[in-house]
Amino acid sequence: MERETEEKAYRWACALCRYAGEDERFLRDFWGRLVGSEGVLREFVYYLEHQNFLCEYKVQGYSVVDLLVWQTDHFKAQMDRGRDDMRNNGDRMLLMAFDTLLKMEENPEYYVNLIQTETGTDYEGKYV
Repeated sequence: MERETEEKAYRWACALCRYAGEDERFLRDFWGRLVGSEGVLREFVYYLEHQNFLCEYKVQGYSVVDLLVWQTDHFKAQMDRGRDDMRNNGDRMLLMAFDTLLKMEENPEYYVNLIQTETGTDYEGKYV
């Protein structure tokens, strides 16, 4: 990756973490994992440059958009319970989708299980 692109990506990661309410420690951890993942970094830079998702890189068949949708479902469930730390915070939702994709690289089975078993919202027969 070109130095200029990496610097631009780092500035955006800093801003995204700040807008999402994350601290410097989270930023350092996130950035370290991000630059260590060619696939997720490419997706991150593509989103930065195009304000759209590339969706070429997947872990166990799941893209960053799949994770964003899954997390949105959980977000709605949290709002139903009166916990809404992501209300009106699209930056946090986006950051957490990229962060989860990075974590999924390290432990894919764990996250695939969550995605397939935890929908976040209640529906008839869910707990039967």
